[in-house]
Amino acid sequence: MYLLRRSVGPLANTDNSPRAQGPVPPLSAPRTGSLATDNNSFHFESGRAASLLLAFALKEEARPFQRLIGTHLYLRVLLTGVGQRNAGKAIGNALAEQSPKLVLSCGFAGGLNPELAAGTVVFSVDEKGVGTLKPPPTPPREGSRLSDARDQFPSWEGSGVGSEAQKFAIQPDRLASVLVAAGAHPARFQCVERVVTTAREKRALRQQTGADAVEMESGVILAICGKHNIRSATVRVISDAANQDLPLDFNRFMDSDQNLSYGELALALLKSPGKIRALLQLQKQTRAAAERLAQVLAKAIANFAD
Repeated sequence: MYLLRRSVGPLANTDNSPRAQGPVPPLSAPRTGSLATDNNSFHFESGRAASLLLAFALKEEARPFQRLIGTHLYLRVLLTGVGQRNAGKAIGNALAEQSPKLVLSCGFAGGLNPELAAGTVVFSVDEKGVGTLKPPPTPPREGSRLSDARDQFPSWEGSGVGSEAQKFAIQPDRLASVLVAAGAHPARFQCVERVVTTAREKRALRQQTGADAVEMESGVILAICGKHNIRSATVRVISDAANQDLPLDFNRFMDSDQNLSYGELALALLKSPGKIRALLQLQKQTRAAAERLAQVLAKAIANFAD
């Protein structure tokens, strides 16, 4: 499940929001879990000629990373909007404008594997046509600190260490090793269309697919990158564990474009005020998960040039 979006924002006077994602009942179409919070489904935050593109569904997922890493000419953050349709349109437009060397699909994912706790960062490298990937569990270097990530970036730009293509035209085994060293764990993802909201649904989806985590955008992003011969990977953080029910079925409050209706949500909470505490707790959990994802991404990107 991957709960983030802004569903609690109007109630708590904050711009963070839970986005939920959970498995599907057996033999039924899998539900995806994400709540759209704004209509700007396509917008860049950084350089126009970037070699590395990171795609997040919403700004709530991307903000901790952007705050940690700052702005760099080689890096672009794309906000796609929630769901496969929005993500497909956004990444297609982005790749029509430029051809990055590497695309990372980032954000929240719901846990399907009961061994994955909330806050665990997981990844999968798209290696079609490259061979079987067996990433060695390279441990982080002694004395390395995530807080040093920002300081490592300036030396990349104009340093002569190598071209942008050399930095990010990274092979799957090397990319996997870098992500493992940064604190991420290899996993299998299932990309779905609706929010997976209950532990029971998650168990069913796990049994049907064998996936470790569920999300709503990476499948289409990686597929489109493959058509453009661009290396890609999914790097996400578990926002809600496999045994965790979401406080509400967020699918009930989303329109056809997967935008959240705050009016309908507020009405539902008026009828069930006991849910507010659970929503606020979920918001706190997803905020911590987003911070953890930002740390892992920053460390991994800093290590690409090593």
